[in-house]
Amino acid sequence: MQILPLILFGIATAFSPGPNNIMTSYTAFNFGFRKTIPTMLGVIIGWTLLIILLQLTSAAVFERYKFIQTIIKILGSIYLLYMAYKLSFGGKTSDKKIDPKPVTFLNTFWFQFVNPKSIIVGLTSISLFIDIENNYLRDSIILTSVWFFMAVGSQTAWCLMGKYMRKFATSDKFIRNFNYSMSFLLIVCVIMFYV
Repeated sequence: MQILPLILFGIATAFSPGPNNIMTSYTAFNFGFRKTIPTMLGVIIGWTLLIILLQLTSAAVFERYKFIQTIIKILGSIYLLYMAYKLSFGGKTSDKKIDPKPVTFLNTFWFQFVNPKSIIVGLTSISLFIDIENNYLRDSIILTSVWFFMAVGSQTAWCLMGKYMRKFATSDKFIRNFNYSMSFLLIVCVIMFYV
C-alpha cells in the first residue's frame, strides 16, 4: 500500500470544507468545545463505520445497482438543505427567539451514510489504495486507521476554528452572519454534488 499518497489524499479531502466540517464549526462557534464533542463523535464513529462497511461490500453493490447512488445523493441533498435551514432559521419563530440546539451525535452519525462526499471519498480510497488480491486485510486495516485519524484531526481542527472565531463575535449581527455563512456553505455543497 502507498501510505504517503493515502495520507495526502486524506488531508486534502478530510480537512477541506464539507458538510461534516461545517456542522462541527457551526456547533463549536455557537455552543463551545464541550457541547461539540457529540457532533464530532458522530462524524468520527459514523465515518469509520462507513469506511468499514464500504470495504466489506466494496464497490460491487454500487456497480450492480447504480440507482442506489442516486438515492443516496438525493437523500443526502435533502438532509443538507434541512440542516442549512436549521443553521439559519431553526432557532427563530415569528414572535420570539428559541435557543438553537447543537448538531447532535445522531444527526452527524446517520448523515455519514447518505453523505455523497463521504461515500465518494470512501469508494475512491478503497479502489485506489486497497489491493484486493494481495494483503487485503492489511490494506483494509491501514486504510481504516488512516481515515479514523483523519476524521479525528479534521473534526478537532474545525471545532477549534469555530470556537476561536467566537472571540470575534462582538454582536448578534456577527453571530447571525456566521450562521448564515455556514448555512450557505452547506447549500454550496449540495450544488457541487450535481455539477
